[in-house]
Amino acid sequence: MIKKLNSLKNPKIDNDDYSLNLLSNEKYILLLKKMITIRIAEEIISENVKNGLIKCPCHLAIGQEAIPVGMSQFLNASDRVYGNHRSHGHYISLTMDTYGLFAEILGKKTGCSKGMGGSMHIVGESYGFGGSVPIVSATIPVSVGAGLAMKLSNSKSISVSYFGDGTSEEGVLHESLNIASYYNLPVIFVCENNLFSSHMHISERQKFDSIARFADSHGIDYAVIDGNNIETVLDTSKKAIEVARDIRKPFFIEAVTYRWKGHVGHDDNIDVGLQRKEDLAPWKEKKDPIARLKNSLIAKNALDEDSFAILNEEIYEKLNKEFAQAIADPYPDKEQLLDTVYYR
Repeated sequence: MIKKLNSLKNPKIDNDDYSLNLLSNEKYILLLKKMITIRIAEEIISENVKNGLIKCPCHLAIGQEAIPVGMSQFLNASDRVYGNHRSHGHYISLTMDTYGLFAEILGKKTGCSKGMGGSMHIVGESYGFGGSVPIVSATIPVSVGAGLAMKLSNSKSISVSYFGDGTSEEGVLHESLNIASYYNLPVIFVCENNLFSSHMHISERQKFDSIARFADSHGIDYAVIDGNNIETVLDTSKKAIEVARDIRKPFFIEAVTYRWKGHVGHDDNIDVGLQRKEDLAPWKEKKDPIARLKNSLIAKNALDEDSFAILNEEIYEKLNKEFAQAIADPYPDKEQLLDTVYYR
């Protein structure tokens, strides 16, 4: 049983292999585009939280883009994905609907939740995104319930549940792991271990820092990986999906990563402790998932710096136009206030 993350949590140690062998160069460039889209979308959100235009709390996952993008690559349209309070990347990786996300965060009726949910209540049912909520761990039993429904209906679909390392301190995760294990449910548990729960480092909360030990205790197969290496995420997610879809058993992925922003909002939170103050810069320099993929593609002569710059500029221009449009969109009418609260 893995109890310690060791080099995975140390941004100054990098022993990973960055060879790209699972997909074509064209598909890797599409994944790079997705990751850049998530990064720029959250940078736009961050800036507009800072200037006061966005009023709702926003939990950003800048630096974690490889996990949702890699996980989404091999999913089917009938699969169901459930997020948490930090789910912009989960939503975008499935939908590429940055406009709907912007409008939602601004509280506009054109938003993906009709302007009623804000940053932490986003949904995209037609894309397979079952939703996100701010209550830590609250969607995990929902994803397990979806897995149970899939099993009872003899469906080949699977359920995916995203959560952070702080969720391992909630009882419902352990109850959900037990049920998924006992009934052999097709659920993939994805722990994005960014080493912080709110403002507290995992070393100040738990004796051991690998969350996968809880999966092992429930007899669930698991993998502990570098969540900032897109190739590793792709390879692991492919295997996990095969286990869930073909063998009809749960699988647990612990993807070690690091969020560049603080717990909530635009601030970096480097004042919350010595650990974050020392780690943030090397995580950005050594383990940026976008830079890693870009450099690997350049090494394969599948990309160059000029093309990368153009790609960034095109995405930045597109997303800024979408944000401007979302600003101009109308707010929901007050008569619509209860439309998405109660089924009639």
